[in-house]
Amino acid sequence: MSYVVTGATGHLGRLVVESLLAQGVPAAGITATGRRAEALAPLADRGVRTHVADYADAGALTKAFAGADVLVLVSGSEVGRRVAQHRTALEAAAAAGVTRVVYTSAPHADTTELVLAPEHRATEELVRASGLAWTIVRNNWYTENYEGVVAQARGTGEIVTSTGQGRVASATREDYAAGAAAVARGEGHEGRVLELSGDVAWSFDELAAAAAEALGRPVVHRSVSPEEHREALLAAGLDAGTAGFVVALDEGIRRGDLADATADLRTLIGRPTTPLATTLAGWAQR
Repeated sequence: MSYVVTGATGHLGRLVVESLLAQGVPAAGITATGRRAEALAPLADRGVRTHVADYADAGALTKAFAGADVLVLVSGSEVGRRVAQHRTALEAAAAAGVTRVVYTSAPHADTTELVLAPEHRATEELVRASGLAWTIVRNNWYTENYEGVVAQARGTGEIVTSTGQGRVASATREDYAAGAAAVARGEGHEGRVLELSGDVAWSFDELAAAAAEALGRPVVHRSVSPEEHREALLAAGLDAGTAGFVVALDEGIRRGDLADATADLRTLIGRPTTPLATTLAGWAQR
């Protein structure tokens, strides 16, 4: 069995390749694609096949996918362009003879109001219509999304959000990558939608407490209204679009869009997901 992973120069895609290697897939059986040859070079040095291939370049993708049995389609990062990019990748996979695709989607993409969901929902429809055997892994939030927030709290002593009492069932990118690799390698996942998450849904009061423990200083969660949050972000120098996007994400958390902690990920990887406190402690030591 051979595998191709898109977005291998990004955080998640690279870790999927690392997880495939760690799970015993020979380097020669893995193809990694990305936009920059220099970023792919460390994987090439380990014997992984690499191809420079943009999501929008059908010819390069078809060439890169040739000979692979399973495509791990790591969702693109360009909001607003992802559906077209994913369509191109799926068509290239079919043309190259790939037989199965694993797509990294968003939690409850078919029903949630989360601001990031529409492109994932549309891509899931493309995946189902692709003619390929498929598995959709819906990744909840990455704990790493809050690394900057925790770093800022080192100086300010507070974490400011408009999430209210909302909770986040996050896990690390490494956890999710291990899950995607396990699905790609495993049997019996065809036609399944897996809701992957951390084992525990934490509140932002708990995030602040974990940050305080890791940083060795008091940290509090200051909960503000969406309007106050938007004004604070604008005052900090964010443009209106970015500030609105951040507030919309917090609104989704406040609604409970990221609170669903399932057993799917820990079952796939055969261990508990990485605790919030463990991740934050690692950041504090850098």
